Amino acid sequence: MRIACVHQGYELYGSDRSFAESVAALRAAFPSADIEVVLPRSGPIVQILETHASRIVFEPLWVLRRQAIARLATVEMARLPIAVFRAWRRLRECDLVYVNTSIVADYALAARLLPHKAVLHIHEIPEGAMRRILVGLMHWSHADLIFNSRATRAAFGDPKTARTHVVYNGVAGPAAVEPTTYDGKRPLRVLLLGRINRIKGQEILLEAIAAMPAELQSRIEVRLVGGAFESTERERALAELVETMGLTGRVSVLPFVPDPSEHYRWADIVTVPSRRPESLGRVAIEAMAYG
Repeated sequence: MRIACVHQGYELYGSDRSFAESVAALRAAFPSADIEVVLPRSGPIVQILETHASRIVFEPLWVLRRQAIARLATVEMARLPIAVFRAWRRLRECDLVYVNTSIVADYALAARLLPHKAVLHIHEIPEGAMRRILVGLMHWSHADLIFNSRATRAAFGDPKTARTHVVYNGVAGPAAVEPTTYDGKRPLRVLLLGRINRIKGQEILLEAIAAMPAELQSRIEVRLVGGAFESTERERALAELVETMGLTGRVSVLPFVPDPSEHYRWADIVTVPSRRPESLGRVAIEAMAYG
């Protein structure tokens, strides 16, 4: 059996981890299958995929990201037919093509020609014009759809042209829940773990802390952990915001780490102040698993 697994990322955030877990599940279900993983470039995810993939290839994908819409609609449009042809050829050659997230447009477009071979796994809740585009793509594809929650399926609707399934992501926690050790004698440790973008709400937490009386601020220690997707400007802007608000020394801005367990064990409280709907909320689930 020939299986292709296509993913738009290369880091180790929620959708990346879910993809790696799906590849591992496919390997467990089909131990003798030829499993080819397709990524746009190399990154931290490769190390955990190597155990399960027959091979990992790096190819340009036509990915619908909000910050790249203007470029995709103009200079990148000439590349779309080639990308769709490449996706169609892989669909034709494989028994199953598993595509992670709704934003891999070339595979969603090509799936219309061979819909019985494609499974699209949806992890996000888009809004505005992006929602209309992605919902249209999903309806066009006629592929089988897997949603990671009922909220995600409600956002996309239930197309009559495809089979749909809700399968919640499995989230691995620690071997045992960590005991609560906070007794009020030291600063309360507060953690926000997530990508630096307009959704995750780092500035909401900072504004809340800045609004506290000075004596309460002195009893709080905060870690903001994560990076911005290909945007050092966002990372610098967050660090500058901490300084502007006078929270330097109280709030630490730390880089993304593949294994966040040390941060969960450090924290007394994990915050998830998202400004937009979360499709599943992996960080909240992991935080509860760590107690």
